[in-house]
Amino acid sequence: MRIIFMGTPDFAVPTLRALVAAGHTVVAAYSQPPRPAGRGKKLQPSPVHLAAEALGIAVRTPASLKGAEEQAALAALDADVAVVAAYGLILPQAVLDAPRWGCLNVHGSILPRWRGAAPVQRAILAGDEETGVTIMRMERGLDTGPMLANVSTPVDGKTAGALTEELAARGAALMVEVLADLPGHPPVTQPEDGVTYAHKIDKAESRLDFTRAAVDVERQVRAFAPAPGAFFELDGERYRVLAAEVVAGAGVPGTALDDALTIACGIGALRPLIVQRAGRPAMDTAALLRGRAVSAGTVLG
Repeated sequence: MRIIFMGTPDFAVPTLRALVAAGHTVVAAYSQPPRPAGRGKKLQPSPVHLAAEALGIAVRTPASLKGAEEQAALAALDADVAVVAAYGLILPQAVLDAPRWGCLNVHGSILPRWRGAAPVQRAILAGDEETGVTIMRMERGLDTGPMLANVSTPVDGKTAGALTEELAARGAALMVEVLADLPGHPPVTQPEDGVTYAHKIDKAESRLDFTRAAVDVERQVRAFAPAPGAFFELDGERYRVLAAEVVAGAGVPGTALDDALTIACGIGALRPLIVQRAGRPAMDTAALLRGRAVSAGTVLG
């Protein structure tokens, strides 16, 4: 098939590679424009941009698809289908209608649960036992289109990073399967019951809230690992917690209960396992405490 691919982050790269490996012709890859990154704030192409160039695929990075000129350029590609994975731009109706089979999206949840921008993080924060990937035909609404296929997986204590990587691989395989037999995957309207929205993550959410139950605080840690990283502050310094466990304990929320950095929560306690100080590599808590002791009774913010 002649395919237009549209994606930006690492999540989308496995699908792009799977399409090429399956023998499809990717006529162009659309990705968001390069952004300033790193200490020098140099323009950095997206992961999809880099992957497409490595595969010899032409890359287009329009800031918007609303203009008639961009829409005409896309339609001129004469694609059978557009495959979309975390592209990050709204697709106007003219774009949705341009490919013969429309635009198919790889979405990181079992729809209609967690429509929107951050389905993986929201599933972890909510304590969902399972999540998955849905292949859907896109329409103007926010992830409201009919579903062609889905596959589920247990959340099972995974971080957002690990779960996103798993879902990216599963979504890539599922998209290839769907494209191999589109008539065999008739679209099914999403049910009205069970709709939830995965709103974009606000960085303020990554501050650990020790007034909550320890199980909820541990979910914060996993939902924001590896980025932006859940954190607490001590003496004005930010400490990112990249892994933690729930343990027994009770006390004033946010207070260190011992010299091993066991932290009291609203219910139970949290023990960080991997911590990172600003500008330093991540390390296990024991190594951290050898260089920066935190005594029992210390209040963490």
